[in-house]
Amino acid sequence: MEAILEMRNIVKRFGDVVANDHVNLKVRKGEIHGLLGENGAGKTTLMNVLYGIYQPDEGEIIFEGRKVRFKSPRDAISAGIGMVHQHFMLVPRMNVLQNVILGYRTPSDPLINHKWVESKVEKLSEKYGIDIALYEVVMNLSVGEEQRVEILKALFRDVKLLILDEPTAVLTPQEVDSLFYALKSMTKSGLTIIFITHKLKEALKVTDRITVLRKGKNVGTVITAETSERELARMMVGRDVVMDVAKPEVEFGREVLRVEDLWVKDDRGGFAVKGVSFSIREGEIFGIAGVSGNGQKELEEAIAGLRTPARGKILLDGKDITKLGVEKRNEIAYVPEDRIGVGLAPSLSVLENLMLKDFKKYRKGLVLDYEKMEERAKELIEEFSVKTPSLHSPASTLSGGNIQRLILARELSRSPRLIIASQPTRGLDVAGIDYVRRRLVESAAKGCAVLLISEDLDEIFQISDRIAVIFEGEIRGIMERKEADYERVGYLMAGGLEVAV
Repeated sequence: MEAILEMRNIVKRFGDVVANDHVNLKVRKGEIHGLLGENGAGKTTLMNVLYGIYQPDEGEIIFEGRKVRFKSPRDAISAGIGMVHQHFMLVPRMNVLQNVILGYRTPSDPLINHKWVESKVEKLSEKYGIDIALYEVVMNLSVGEEQRVEILKALFRDVKLLILDEPTAVLTPQEVDSLFYALKSMTKSGLTIIFITHKLKEALKVTDRITVLRKGKNVGTVITAETSERELARMMVGRDVVMDVAKPEVEFGREVLRVEDLWVKDDRGGFAVKGVSFSIREGEIFGIAGVSGNGQKELEEAIAGLRTPARGKILLDGKDITKLGVEKRNEIAYVPEDRIGVGLAPSLSVLENLMLKDFKKYRKGLVLDYEKMEERAKELIEEFSVKTPSLHSPASTLSGGNIQRLILARELSRSPRLIIASQPTRGLDVAGIDYVRRRLVESAAKGCAVLLISEDLDEIFQISDRIAVIFEGEIRGIMERKEADYERVGYLMAGGLEVAV
């Protein structure tokens, strides 16, 4: 098959940071080409160079057999390249049709022939199975529907190469299947797709070939049908990685956490959590699945003590802690979604962050016993494999994976009764993901109750004992893991409701 795109020895620097280090990429016409790598591997930067958002410091781009240099996305679109970004770029108060034609010069400019536009969009929708109400206001659409609008917007401009940046990050399983079906239809019609992702299973499911980036460099390109999760993980990380977390059978003990009819407001004063009720027992991992923005943040903050509920109860070992502050919830370990803003004090040292909740234990009169603190900190760094230049280095200098290990070290070492782990593996490499999940499973095996809040369904299914689904602040269903499947959970994530919970 002929190549539609070649990127040769692309270099892109940001100050002293080399985001793309002499990267080569060859994409064949009519294929779905996966661009795989950990967060920070240089995937999006490389595509932003192709799309004209960034200019390469070195290297050249060959598109359809000729050398090109795009000074802006407008140049790339004119050449036949479209890009759907991870964060959509739609105008919420405009309808679908208005968003699709925004910035497009129609044959009847300056007037707009709505019938011609509508006819073309409807033909594209039918051809690729992208169903959408053309006159619905974008702010009323689901996230999956917004993505369809972005794809239609690109197809309307007759692109030949479509770049999708982490397109499944906020979709339900059903929406993912629908997207993959549409992508396959597009390539059958001659379109070429670059699919940026860090999810191994999705890359294997939808692509024809996969190029892996690691630390800004091209590790290699493989034929999808001839590779595996284990091989791709090795390419991404640079060494072999154990992919499955063994979860032992645990006999659950007494109830640790009970949430009763909890209502919590968001920062704008509206209710983000609406009448939520559930309980977690000793040794149990209770997973909450849902698309981002459905009340997860407000729920975790209420249980952790960072946000006061409007009504309802939170009971820990039978004690009402609804109105208690964070400092009086010592038996709760909190691994927040926002690691930098909430999880640690970036300007303080690694030592100080590790001891943040235990300073009282190391007081000697009016001063702190730094010798004992350092001794304990060294033990935690070794146990949790935190890589740091020094105990006295600012926590902000650590990598994302090591920041998460630091937070886990501080929180789990305090023998908590309850662990709240929100998006605990987001942004971590494959090895980091495996490590965090193992620590949570080990904590549960020791009798701790674990509340796992995650948008990663593979994570929810892999280590949870029971699964709840949250949608628009309500729990739409709670089920035993052995009774759950992706279709059922996806249905609830999209707003479906089970008759009995």
